[in-house]
Amino acid sequence: MYKHHRYPPIIIKQVIYLKFRFTLSYRDIEELLAIRGIKIDHSTIQRWVFKFSKQIETNMNKHKKPTNSSWRLDETYIKVAGKERFLYRAVDKLGNTIDFLLTKRRMKGSAQKFLNKAIGNNGKPRIINIDKSGANTAGIRTWNKRSFAKNKVKIRRVKYLNNIIEQDHRSIKRRLKISTGFKEFESAQRTLAGIEIVNIIKKGQIIAPKSTVFKTFCSLAS
Repeated sequence: MYKHHRYPPIIIKQVIYLKFRFTLSYRDIEELLAIRGIKIDHSTIQRWVFKFSKQIETNMNKHKKPTNSSWRLDETYIKVAGKERFLYRAVDKLGNTIDFLLTKRRMKGSAQKFLNKAIGNNGKPRIINIDKSGANTAGIRTWNKRSFAKNKVKIRRVKYLNNIIEQDHRSIKRRLKISTGFKEFESAQRTLAGIEIVNIIKKGQIIAPKSTVFKTFCSLAS
């Protein structure tokens, strides 16, 4: 995974973790490393985040504990280059993160794309609680029509049951509120995925976690 890189793997892992765990710009991380006598250009740090984030997410899904079959699905808007984008997220009834996906639009196709990703990584839920979103309803119904599963996913609309997912959005929104925001959609996708991965580790959702969040992250980044 780290062959042909000038820097040792542990340095690369630390750099990526700093970006995902704390509200730091690439230049902030460059300066912090310089204080430790490590000279790495901020553009190199950005390339590392782009290059390794998808593999880290793949490893995370392989080691994530099974989740409950009762899901709460919702989306929250994220500003990217001054435009509203939509972060689809789902948690189970215990508050464990199911999955996440940043999309450019809030529509049936986006909801369906999220469901394909979430079910592909976590298995089919028994029931999904949503708000009154027509796009989410249509997305679930379309998935049911195209699925060969005998038991279809049930749709439920109970407003207070989605409080848990709305509260869970706050950890993401809090991070973004004090950041400089995103200039590019792909950058937003990779960074948000990293933030979600760290939160999943902090929730104790990784099988056989190491003693600290950082060590667990490093095991996923290996």
